[in-house]
Amino acid sequence: MMEPSEQNRPDPDELLKRIQKDEVESTQGKLKIFFGMCAGVGKTYTMLEAAHKAKEEKINVVVGIVETHKRTETEGLLQGLEIVPLKEINYRGTIFKEMDLDAILARQPSLVLVDELAHSNIPGSRHNKRYQDVLELLNNGINVYTTLNVQHIESRTDTVLQITGTTIRETVPDSVFDRADDIELVDITPDELLQRLSEGKVYTTEKSRQAIQNFFRKGNLTALREMALRIAAERIDKDVLDYKTEKRIDATWKSGQRLMVAIGPSPYSANLIRWTRRLAYSMEAPWIALYIENDLKISDEKKKIISDNFNLAKELGAEVIMIQSTEVIDALIRVARENNVTQIVIGKSRRPYILHPSFRKDLVKELLKKSGDIDVYIVGGERKDLKNLFKNLLFIPQSSFKKYIQAIITVFAISLICYAFRLNIGYQSISLIFLLFLAIMPLFNFGRGPILLSALLSAFSWDYFFIPPQFTLAIAKVEDFLMLIMYFIVATVTGTLSSKIRTQQMFLRQREKRIISLFNLSKELSAAVGLDDIAGIAVKKIEQTFEAKSAVVFYESVNKLSARSCKASTIANEDIEWNIAQWVFLNGQKAGKYTNTLMSAAISYYPLKSKSGSLGVVALKYKDDETPSFEHENLLENFISQITNAVEREYLNDYAKKSLIADESEKLYKTLFNSISHELKTPITTIMGAVSSFKDEKIFQNKNVWEKFIEEIDIAAERLNRLVENLLDMARLESGNLKLKLDYHSIEDLIHSVLEKLHDELNGHIIKVNIQEDIEIFKFDYALLEQAIVNIVHNSIQYTPAGSEIKIEVRAINYRCLILISDNGRGFPHESLDKLFDKFYRIPGTKAGGTGLGLSIAKGFIEAHKGTISAANGDNGGAVFTVSIPINILPEPK
Repeated sequence: MMEPSEQNRPDPDELLKRIQKDEVESTQGKLKIFFGMCAGVGKTYTMLEAAHKAKEEKINVVVGIVETHKRTETEGLLQGLEIVPLKEINYRGTIFKEMDLDAILARQPSLVLVDELAHSNIPGSRHNKRYQDVLELLNNGINVYTTLNVQHIESRTDTVLQITGTTIRETVPDSVFDRADDIELVDITPDELLQRLSEGKVYTTEKSRQAIQNFFRKGNLTALREMALRIAAERIDKDVLDYKTEKRIDATWKSGQRLMVAIGPSPYSANLIRWTRRLAYSMEAPWIALYIENDLKISDEKKKIISDNFNLAKELGAEVIMIQSTEVIDALIRVARENNVTQIVIGKSRRPYILHPSFRKDLVKELLKKSGDIDVYIVGGERKDLKNLFKNLLFIPQSSFKKYIQAIITVFAISLICYAFRLNIGYQSISLIFLLFLAIMPLFNFGRGPILLSALLSAFSWDYFFIPPQFTLAIAKVEDFLMLIMYFIVATVTGTLSSKIRTQQMFLRQREKRIISLFNLSKELSAAVGLDDIAGIAVKKIEQTFEAKSAVVFYESVNKLSARSCKASTIANEDIEWNIAQWVFLNGQKAGKYTNTLMSAAISYYPLKSKSGSLGVVALKYKDDETPSFEHENLLENFISQITNAVEREYLNDYAKKSLIADESEKLYKTLFNSISHELKTPITTIMGAVSSFKDEKIFQNKNVWEKFIEEIDIAAERLNRLVENLLDMARLESGNLKLKLDYHSIEDLIHSVLEKLHDELNGHIIKVNIQEDIEIFKFDYALLEQAIVNIVHNSIQYTPAGSEIKIEVRAINYRCLILISDNGRGFPHESLDKLFDKFYRIPGTKAGGTGLGLSIAKGFIEAHKGTISAANGDNGGAVFTVSIPINILPEPK
């Protein structure tokens, strides 16, 4: 049995979702909607009262736009509030005023009042709808108060039409309404509202009289009020459940419902989408909008309807799925089971049954038969006009008229050819020739209509021209009659199945083409090195797949795009609308041509939006003006997603490299600090101790003692000098500004100078020098090479005990001077040989002292002479350093 503590333990997934939600909400503004059943209930008045309360609480409040409709009480409440001047827009010679979005963003208030959320902006504004302005304000961290009537909610427009008989043109997507952090219902009774209307507090007297007779009838107001109250109640229920989940008051509550609506290229699908959205909201269930493409030949009008339906479903919060299949019901059930759907919503067929039902495939009955434990909702509705009814009565062929003519001509041609050879092949064989023709028709892109027509014409031709008696439809033999009937059935079935198989094959090819395009893009992006490489691949693949020019622009800083697109871009830099691109980058939303934002632009812009933020923008300019289909948009979004992932990966790699460099720098800093602090401390302590001793008169008067102290000070000063010189030499090497001062010198003089410098340190060691006598003087930098040899010899002194032997051999071989420095000490550990010349490296276990820079500096100085240095263990033990310097021998005088 589970312990009580385990029962109360929060679900990790829920905690993560809450943390992520809080993180998102912390960066965005809060939206409060003052909600009512219709105009005149006091939404704007209540909003202004709330604004004054916020101002009293020292909140920075401004008025973006408020429609007072010349109501005295409302205008009075504007007094004392800062009002952002409206923006003037010239449209067709008339000046209109709209909210100045840029001025508000520049002002950066804490709270802005935006009246009438469902308002449509004047063409020329940044967005088509005012709610889009509000979303941009929220994305910039600005809180918003706004007002909304129930009839303007997208999913309620059909119900409002049935109640009031009025078509609502201005609507707000349900997803925007659901996003509100707080909803305040402003409610009065219908009688109170009618009284306000009659008193002229809502509209003028004449307009109020017309309103009462039409939209504002008491019955309409009562129904709208009920709808507003129900929506408010649903929202409260949702808030309560969210609160219980957050506080773990009822942790066992779960929603197991999932809805799916089947949509198609029908204008009535929009009603289905809204109906499903209402049901999903009331059930608090996720929902899917599914489109099954079962025909490749779709008119442009139907493509537009499908695209509009998909956009509507997305705005209302649906997950959109599109598949291709010739078996509609099987595909519908398969997708439902794959997505754990509990209810399917379909529309009732509006096509009249002119033919007997047995001649038609009843999709509803087939779905009910195969749905099993999945519930099915069948939704109907009123027809909107007689035009659509007349369309349903017409037979509209899916194949082109040209294909029907070609089918007729082909059947006629085959009949003529067969008639010429009828005596040789017999009339029974001719039926097989017709069957072969019908079977291969789908290979030549003939649709189901031309195939059925060909089956009918070929049966007629075979009967009339070939089956005895000829040139009559009469058939003499029973077996010939049966053969004709069977021929027509076989021909029809064969042609239909062949057409279906051909269509399915074309679907598979399209799907394969999309998958291959995505695979090739992903494959090339995975091998890309650097942002320019990624941009080049993206531009190339977009042009190949979508036949569009493109440009990729990466970000320069957190809130700013780069001033130039990538080199591989096929859209000229001056053709890019940079203000739109910057807006897309900041807001993470697509805009431009073929979108709902800034549609007047010549180019479409898509953000490279990752979890960490916007990484850049992709601009597309299509070669034709045809509106992209939903399938096209879906594939493009997948492309953008792949490109975004590649760009994010590159940025992360760059960040990882910088982090690694920072870590290495930190390690080097610590190593250098530890080494230098020790090297500085020892000689400084010696000097300070000696100076302190000089203050004692007894020591100062003892010549032998203070001479010894002076000697120690001299050694300590030399040690400090060597440390400083090493640091300065390393700085010169790291800067890349090391310049050799070449001149002709003797290598023998250099070796003796090294031994002289190290005279004191060499005490206690046996030094053997062997220099080849015939080595001529040659060019080298005396000071640098001397320092390099000093560092090597000093290393041998440091790592060998007193009494050890140090050998220095110099000889010339093949125009190179070889300097071998060896000792008979312990040598080097094998694992340390590759690291000896690294900066700050010291062999583990060695005694304290030294910075680990000496051999690294020696290597740098020798390589500056185009020479080499290596270290090894001698055959008889000890260490061996080999230095090789090229010899530039002084030419003999003529």
